[in-house]
Amino acid sequence: MIKKAILLMCFAAVCVNAQTITQTLGTGANAFSIEFVTIGNPGNAGDTLGPLGVQYGFAFGAVNYTYNIGKYEVSREMIDKANLSEELEVTMYDMTRHGGNGSNRPATGISWYEAAKFVNYLNVSSGNAAAYKFDSNGIFQLWVQGEAGYNENNQSRNSLAKYFLPSSAEWHKAAFGSPSGDWYKYPTGSNSAPIPVASGTDANTAVYLQNNDAGPADATNAGGLSLWGTMGQAGNVIEWTETGPDMERVTTAGGAWYGRGTVDDFPVDTSYIFDGLNQRADDQNPYYGFRIAMVPEPSALSLLAIGLGGLVMMRRRRL
Repeated sequence: MIKKAILLMCFAAVCVNAQTITQTLGTGANAFSIEFVTIGNPGNAGDTLGPLGVQYGFAFGAVNYTYNIGKYEVSREMIDKANLSEELEVTMYDMTRHGGNGSNRPATGISWYEAAKFVNYLNVSSGNAAAYKFDSNGIFQLWVQGEAGYNENNQSRNSLAKYFLPSSAEWHKAAFGSPSGDWYKYPTGSNSAPIPVASGTDANTAVYLQNNDAGPADATNAGGLSLWGTMGQAGNVIEWTETGPDMERVTTAGGAWYGRGTVDDFPVDTSYIFDGLNQRADDQNPYYGFRIAMVPEPSALSLLAIGLGGLVMMRRRRL
């Protein structure tokens, strides 16, 4: 019994300490997997390295809870399979002139609204509450007081949902932060600009400054990792983040393979927190993609309690 208890407790600890969580979504031939990275250190101090922090004392990226964020950007294959499963009719940009439409390329040309509907599909198809509210005509709405999952601090996201688009703060923490609480200038865990590459996974590299015709790299081959373990936040494609109270304008973050999505050709860094603070939510831009986030898995205490409960049940049955 003692050996079994130790094994079960160790199993729980390994599950909690794992840096990635893989979720299989969809059904049958249309199933696909998304790998998430756990972003811990809740209640971290915000980032003051950028010019907003230096000039105004503005700290950004403080998040007071643990969450998970996609290790990679959502791929074209995931969208194709979701469309086949539920007839979502999410449209993607034809990237023939930008490197092709490979299944593992990031899904681009998707509006914020379509990204939100894809997230809702992930939730509803797995038995969870939809994250975002659309009326009978498909028009995006905010959640209102009295509705299940309403959160006055974030009226866009239903608090009962499991999957969602990362907020700007959640995205920023995963990109520029670290488990130690330190902040870095670039989303590769470095204060030195990453080396521009067309693809690859070497440390302190990013997919930027590439020929426009080359297009983005595969989502799983899009540069070095952040210190939390995410890929592609320093380039590849600009990413949608969660909207604020305005139902027509939303934010984006990160940079693209062609420059960084701005007038100057440098990798995204803490001096440029968002690519756009006021983007149209219906924009279908070939340089825009997205990744998703997820609520955390059970805590170590919960897993240990489950394990010990199982041992108690086993002992009772033997008695």
